[in-house]
Amino acid sequence: MAKRSLIERYIPISRWGRHYTRANLMDDSVAALIVAIMLIPQSLGLSLVAGLPPETGLYASIFGLAVYSVFGTSNTLSVAPVAVISLMTAAALAKLPLEDPAEILNAALLLALLSGIGLFFLGLFRLGFMANFLSHPVISAFVTASALIIGMSQMKHLFGIEGDGHNLIGLAMSLLESIDQTNLITLGMGIVSIGFILWCKAKMEWVLVKVGLPSYFARVVSRTGPVFIVIATSLAAYLWRLDLHGLQLLGEIPSGIPEFRVPQVDVELLGSLAGSAALIAIIGFVESISVAQTLAAKRRER
Repeated sequence: MAKRSLIERYIPISRWGRHYTRANLMDDSVAALIVAIMLIPQSLGLSLVAGLPPETGLYASIFGLAVYSVFGTSNTLSVAPVAVISLMTAAALAKLPLEDPAEILNAALLLALLSGIGLFFLGLFRLGFMANFLSHPVISAFVTASALIIGMSQMKHLFGIEGDGHNLIGLAMSLLESIDQTNLITLGMGIVSIGFILWCKAKMEWVLVKVGLPSYFARVVSRTGPVFIVIATSLAAYLWRLDLHGLQLLGEIPSGIPEFRVPQVDVELLGSLAGSAALIAIIGFVESISVAQTLAAKRRER
């Protein structure tokens, strides 16, 4: 009995899997479809924030969710790539004297490995209580500052210009220097996309209910609204060949599962990444726990 309890503690799927019903499968299938639809464009975008090839976000999303479905202990904890960690990854990689994309990708893999080891030990020693020592103003300031830097770092894509910088002021100055090179097609498409996404969040569900759609279906469709703009802009770029007018495209995304390989370990590189990895592990851990606690409290769960 004690052995079973220990297994269920560290491999929770062995506990709840025995009581899994067909109704659970149907509900999870709908949830999985929504998550997949939302996660694909989000993970591609976060890859760009991190300064990595677009497909890396997809791989990180797939494997993280698959592993957590077996070992996860919380119904409200998110394990998908997030903007803050993507930005911290970009900042950590920018400090390295690397130019070759393969070397940068290898450094990112090492950074992820080190961060994962840190997260493993934080979870092993049950240090989630650290989130209780963070005040609401501190969390709000952290989220707000991160949002400002992330937003500013993506302005170059909105205007279709070159821009670089490792802080808010540096990014702003870099954008101002290149603002005269703005691509109007890129800017117009970006503004329309942002406007539609904001409308989806604020009004789409209400409009769908007004035209007669069931409330549940209207809610699901409104949450997947950003996917519609992704499809629409992709079709527009393809049909009108907007890439010939300066619109930058993601290009071909490699299909299939990537070949498994161990990152090339360099002691000097490990030392350079250790501090950033520790910070990413702590921030990611505390951020995930904080959000999970907030969502769990609404559902009266732990």
